Amino acid sequence: MIYQLVIDTNVFLSALKSSRGASYKLITLIGTGKFDLNISIPLVAEYEETLRREIHHISENAIADILDYICVVAKRHKIFYLWRPILKDPDDDFILELAVKSNSWIITYNKADFKKASYFNIKVMTPKEFLRLIGEIP
Repeated sequence: MIYQLVIDTNVFLSALKSSRGASYKLITLIGTGKFDLNISIPLVAEYEETLRREIHHISENAIADILDYICVVAKRHKIFYLWRPILKDPDDDFILELAVKSNSWIITYNKADFKKASYFNIKVMTPKEFLRLIGEIP
């Protein structure tokens, strides 16, 4: 079984701030066949905006290279339906829409914000929980 994932921006941000945590380990597994990453234009735009604003120790070119790689290896989806607002933070609704469209699990540090994802049978996990599930960490 290949897991389908949507990775929240906070996980990417954490991974680029430190190479010692679960988020970094998860990001290093993108493109290895351990799971499929699913993206949409709004999600990639949020990745780009947030990383460029928050990450100062990595060059703009390196951030662009990371995003280019993600766009090459991830499954791309167009979202044609909007159910907004559903979630506690309406800015996260596009992540839920992508997860529903791609039948993915959401990987985030803000699990509480995605409680209503269960209405759509979408699982929500932290990077550490997912890595344990797939046997990448004890």
